[in-house]
Amino acid sequence: MEIFLGITAALCWGVADFSARFASRRLGAYSTLAWMQLFGFIALLPYMARSGSLSRALPLGWHAWGFAVLAGLLNVVSSLALYRSFEIGVMSIVGPVSSAYPALTVTLAFLSGERIAPLRVAGLAVTFAGVLLAAISFPKSSPSPGAPDSRLDWARGAGWAVVAAVGFGVMFWWLGFHVVPSLGGALSVWVIRLTSLSALMLVAVPARQRVRIPRGNIWWLLAAVGVTDTAAFVANNAGMAFGHVSVVSVLSSLYGAITVLLSWIFLRERLGKSQWLGIFLIFAGIVFVSL
Repeated sequence: MEIFLGITAALCWGVADFSARFASRRLGAYSTLAWMQLFGFIALLPYMARSGSLSRALPLGWHAWGFAVLAGLLNVVSSLALYRSFEIGVMSIVGPVSSAYPALTVTLAFLSGERIAPLRVAGLAVTFAGVLLAAISFPKSSPSPGAPDSRLDWARGAGWAVVAAVGFGVMFWWLGFHVVPSLGGALSVWVIRLTSLSALMLVAVPARQRVRIPRGNIWWLLAAVGVTDTAAFVANNAGMAFGHVSVVSVLSSLYGAITVLLSWIFLRERLGKSQWLGIFLIFAGIVFVSL
């Protein structure tokens, strides 16, 4: 079950990030993230009302809720850094850097006492290597002498992507060991959405940010980002509740490869040999993890 849920999270996050690339460049990273959180929060309301999970979790005490709020704050910082890297960075750089967060999550999980079979460890390593290769596009030639220098954009995009990777690495470990065991998958996502949205609204004025009102068909794009990202979060957290945090974290990080494949299908972006090798390694790694 943990393998199915991890791959489901990767598929949904791949769609969400593919859509977020376009939304953040049209509306800005801050506004895109705010509207995405709102749509995700609304999408979970019917489930919260019908399941009764909120009333069952209220007696848990402030520790469980405080831990979930902390996860929400980590999420909003990491997501804002990720969307900012999408907005200004080079995707062939920020993609693999941001999707490297499982290296930190797995390390923290092992330090917290989680142990898995050696064959699965090998499968996770192969899968993780495949994710990085699939997300990286190696240029075939150097830029021409008259081409504009893109080193500044590269540095800015990579810097934000590093912040996102570190933040997500800590957050998913925190979720798996301190939040999901108490609140469950869906409720923990609902609290994260509420915390993230509230934080964005409170910080907007001091940070000199403005949540812009979308115009035109971008509403559908924002709704797609919010719903698919929320579905990915629920699947990821449910996987952590069923199985190993390290396994689910690595499998869900396949979203970087999904984004590359979507770009190949819909944007006609060509994939290099190293990217196809990465996709092959991903499938081989999943087979090892499944054994």
